[in-house]
This record gives sequence, C-alpha cells and structure tokens, in this order.
Amino acid sequence: MNIDKEYVTRIASLARLETSPDQAEKFAAQFRDIIGYMDSLNLVDTTGVEPFYSPSENISVLREDERRATCRRREILANAPRHDGEYFIVPKIIQR
Repeated sequence: MNIDKEYVTRIASLARLETSPDQAEKFAAQFRDIIGYMDSLNLVDTTGVEPFYSPSENISVLREDERRATCRRREILANAPRHDGEYFIVPKIIQR
C-alpha cells in the first residue's frame, strides 16, 4: 500500500480532521513505518503457536455479582419530592 501525504490528507478529511502539508508528510512516513513493521510480523511462522490475547493473566480482582437488597423502597422514596408510595412522580414531558 502506497501511503503518501495525499492519502493521509484524504483520510484526515474523511475523519473531519485538518492537517497541514507538513503534518500530512510526517504522518505518511509514520504510517509507512507502522505498516512496514506489520508486514515484517506477517513473515514470522506462527504455526502451532497458541493465540495470545493479553500480556497479563486477566484474573478478576472483583467480587462475584450477587443479588442482595441494599435499600428498602420507602427509604429510597423518602428522598423524592413526589411519590405515590410505590413510584416516583415526575412531570409529564411528552405531550400529545
């Protein structure tokens, strides 16, 4: 793939980004370097290698989700400016 400053300017335009000609040339060179590195990785024989999705073990430090009652309805409704004992009462927004 030929990445030149015109290509970068076109992509930037599609992304609604403004680039100067100097920036476009700099980004084009950086993109060529990145794509070149990816191409060199494609040459590596990975036959029989298990996919590696993360450099860490991904052990969850969070607790398991469990259902529990934390507040009673009357406690929550006590903070509401208006309620009917079961639900919040809010102003009507949509009019017919």
